[in-house]
Amino acid sequence: MEYTMETLAQACAECQKCALGATRTKSVFGTGNPHADLMFVGEAPGEQEDLSGIPFVGRAGQLLDKFLYAVDIDRKDVYIANILKCRPPKNRDPLPEEEDACIGYLREQVRLIRPKVIVCLGRIAAMRLIKPDFKITKEHGTWFEKGGFAMTAVYHPAALLRDPRKKEEMLEDMKAIRQKLYETAN
Repeated sequence: MEYTMETLAQACAECQKCALGATRTKSVFGTGNPHADLMFVGEAPGEQEDLSGIPFVGRAGQLLDKFLYAVDIDRKDVYIANILKCRPPKNRDPLPEEEDACIGYLREQVRLIRPKVIVCLGRIAAMRLIKPDFKITKEHGTWFEKGGFAMTAVYHPAALLRDPRKKEEMLEDMKAIRQKLYETAN
């Protein structure tokens, strides 16, 4: 089936491919500019996202907004999604079968948006999208070319809430993302 962003969002809202479909409040499809050059991908919605249906609106999302602002990237110019579209119970890590059930939606979002730069927010997204043995503490900010996309990973904002000492590294990574975005536009 050839999806549009609207029909894909509807398919996500009706999805029952895994057990999370029965426990969600709302599916959390994605938000932002559907023609964005920059796409952020997290692992799964949290409690605030499950309630609102919008990714990265809780404390971690507010911190992400501050980093975007700090490097002069407007949130309305980017697209933000997660691998999972439903919240795992108690915010546990996504199970491989849940990722497998949902990854097709993300691939379709990427196909429709065609970003130039994809940034994985955290280890789990990086392990799924960049390489299975990705080490976030060693490899954050490292650039990879995959499928015609410039890809990198940064610390998940929730990890920065737990360990603020990593915020300086995150700021440097965000500056590099801004530079990569500039390079791909010119």
